[in-house]
Formats: sequence, C-alpha cells, structure tokens
Amino acid sequence: MGKVFCFFNQKGGVGKTTSVINIATVLAQKGKKILLIDLDSQGNSTSGVGLEKNENESTTYQLLVENAKPSDVIKPTVIENLSVIPSNAHLAGAEIELINQENREFVLKRQLEKIADAFDFILLDCPPSLGLISINALSASSYIIIPLQCEYYALEGLSSLLNTYQLVKKSLNDSLELGGVILTMASFQTNLTKQVIDEVRSYFSDKVFDTVIPRSVKLSEAPSFGKPAVIYDPQNRGSQAYVELGNEFLRRFGTEADRAQIASEPPAAIQQEPGDAGPADEQTQVAQ
Repeated sequence: MGKVFCFFNQKGGVGKTTSVINIATVLAQKGKKILLIDLDSQGNSTSGVGLEKNENESTTYQLLVENAKPSDVIKPTVIENLSVIPSNAHLAGAEIELINQENREFVLKRQLEKIADAFDFILLDCPPSLGLISINALSASSYIIIPLQCEYYALEGLSSLLNTYQLVKKSLNDSLELGGVILTMASFQTNLTKQVIDEVRSYFSDKVFDTVIPRSVKLSEAPSFGKPAVIYDPQNRGSQAYVELGNEFLRRFGTEADRAQIASEPPAAIQQEPGDAGPADEQTQVAQ
C-alpha cells in the first residue's frame, strides 16, 4: 500500500500548498507514482498543477460525499507520474453533509484503500482548519507533515496543532506518526528566523527536515502560471530548496534504491534572485 502523507497546519499562509505541490512534482520527476489530493475548497493545489478548478465535475466533493469511485475522480496532469483528485468551491459544503454519514471520520480512508496500491505516495493537501475533512485526512494518513512558517505567530499555534495530532492518534488512528516539520518562508537575514529555526529544531530534533525553504519571489509567482515552482523556474533558490527537500523526503520515506539514486545525483547550483538579501548559499540550508 502506498504511503499516505497529510500536509496539515491549522494556521493558513504557512506554505502548505506550495510545499505539497512542489514535493509531489519532485517525487514524480524521479519516477514515483504520485497522487495529490486537494482537500481545500479554495482549490489551490488543483490550479497550482495546471487544472481548472471551476471546470472539474468530479472532485473530492464527489469522492467524500457522493461515494464516487476514486478512479472516476482522479485526473492526470501534464507532469508525468503525477495525478490529482481536484477540488473546487463545492467542497465547502462537504463538512455539513458528512455529519450524518456513518463512521464519518473514515470516509476518506475507505476510499483510499481502494487505490493505494496504485501509487508510491499519496499526498493530502488539507484545509487550514480542524473540521471533518481534516479529521478524515489525519485518520487516513500514515504520517503528518507540518509546514511551519519561520515567524513568531507560527510557534504560538504549534501547541494546539500538536494537541490535535495527539488526539487523533489516540482516538482515531494509532498508527499516525509525525513524519516531519518543514520550515518555510525563511528570511535568513533576520534574527527572528534564526531563533525560530533553533527553537523548532531544539523541540522536534531530527523530525525537522534539514532543508529550510527561503522566501522567494518565484515561489509566489509560480501558482499564477499554473505550474509548480520547480517547473516554472527550476534554477531559482526557492525551487532548488524544494528539490533538496524532495530528495530529503525520498531519503526519509523511500526505498534503498531511491536513496542510492539520490546519492548519485550531483547537487544543483542555486541561482540568486534579483533583490534577494544575503548570499545564495545562505538561503538554502542543508545539513551535511
């Protein structure tokens, strides 16, 4: 069965969707069969990989509420090996409609069991809230991945997020593990960013991914072109950080063959963006 990863943070604007679509793309480019499921009614993962979210008739709404076959709602993308179950505004009503379903916390899990063997990794992009859809995602996942912005307010909500994780693990999914913490939107020229990184690493230890994602203009631009940043501008520092993060993800959760493949690949040069502060080699930190 393919491994299921839930990208979740109750706080919005932490780089969750940017992280999930770029990691999914990097893994797909390395030959892994990837399914990305957009569980947010804003549909940003859907449009971020080039699909028109307002024109999709079969979406996660049909998967969760109408019990549609997963094979009927999976859409191919222009990225080889990457498939998507898209989302749009219709999903906003799913929370209410799920309430009356039997075993409502496990609707997604039952659906994924039908198709999990067809994919190496299934990545879930959750909404920035703790509702039934997020509970379904956590209940269906092998691992939770926490994107965390390198700012003070991100730390403020961390205890609440961890309480949610522990509650779901205790009550609904005892096999759910903390897969990792992704540090995003880092401004390395500020003391606050360095303090946040140090504090998160001190608390989570080796659960924190070594790669830190910098603030980058190109990461912000890419969604408007319907492309993951690693395809939109593969040489900029933000994209290269996600390539490194994708490699790290595969080293952590992939096979021995995956780790051998990554070890044989030369590191890519990181291009400095105009107007960026600090030298390029400070923008992406990867532990040796």
